[in-house]
Amino acid sequence: IGENIQLLVDRPDGTYCFRLHRDRVYYLSEKLLKLAASVPRESLVAPGTCFGKFTKSQKFRLSVTALDFLAPYAKYKVWVKPGSEQSFLYGNHVLKSGLGRITENTAQYQGVVVYSMADVPLGFGVAAKSTQECRKVDPLAIVVFHQADVGEYVRNEDTLT
Repeated sequence: IGENIQLLVDRPDGTYCFRLHRDRVYYLSEKLLKLAASVPRESLVAPGTCFGKFTKSQKFRLSVTALDFLAPYAKYKVWVKPGSEQSFLYGNHVLKSGLGRITENTAQYQGVVVYSMADVPLGFGVAAKSTQECRKVDPLAIVVFHQADVGEYVRNEDTLT
């Protein structure tokens, strides 16, 4: 979301912040942060909305729980055709045949938010091809690598916090 991150922190309904707790990054209001300070760290499950976590190799992995906050401010977007929505929601990559639209000037390996044609955010991905390359590739080529989707709420409901 680039410089739009400022819109997440300074919101009209208060000031929000990001906090690290047990290798996970949480997004919460400063008001809630003060209330969470009175709870012992061992007893605290989740102080706010989980945006993602750091892996054991210290790489940050964005979680699907951040989708509702990041989707409105995304710079790069991909829309999938109705026939490919189901495939994406089962954890598969987006093929050229399922690509509806893509934001202009999307670079290769750029993070994107995947939308349905009805502008409903479905998940995150990484552009496997740039916008210009997408026009020329064959229909079975992968154009977006799958990272996270709203189907994870059902598939991994016991591990999402």
